Amino acid sequence: MPPAIAIAPHAGQVRVRFAGQTVAETTRALVMREGARAPVLYIPREDAAMTLLQPSTLRTTCPWKGDASYFSIEAGGRRATDAVWSYEAPLPGVAAIAGHLAFYPDRVDAIEGA
Repeated sequence: MPPAIAIAPHAGQVRVRFAGQTVAETTRALVMREGARAPVLYIPREDAAMTLLQPSTLRTTCPWKGDASYFSIEAGGRRATDAVWSYEAPLPGVAAIAGHLAFYPDRVDAIEGA
């Protein structure tokens, strides 16, 4: 049985920092709550510094969300491998996260506003 998944707008501003740079900043984040897991913020691609993100070869599949692709962050002489994920064509139940990015909190310096 799939976990209960809820997606809603996140109130306030979110900023992702890495190597002294802002990788993403938005007031349009979505928060996904999935069962007992910690909430995850999804940030629109338009609000991310895509020039700092390098596509990865890593791919994973979630039976509830679909196929995820990954990005590494390169900034300030540092690299965070597979630190960002995205569902390019999410399954219908989570279609709202299409075109959004999520960041692993332990692979960036800060996710402010989370």
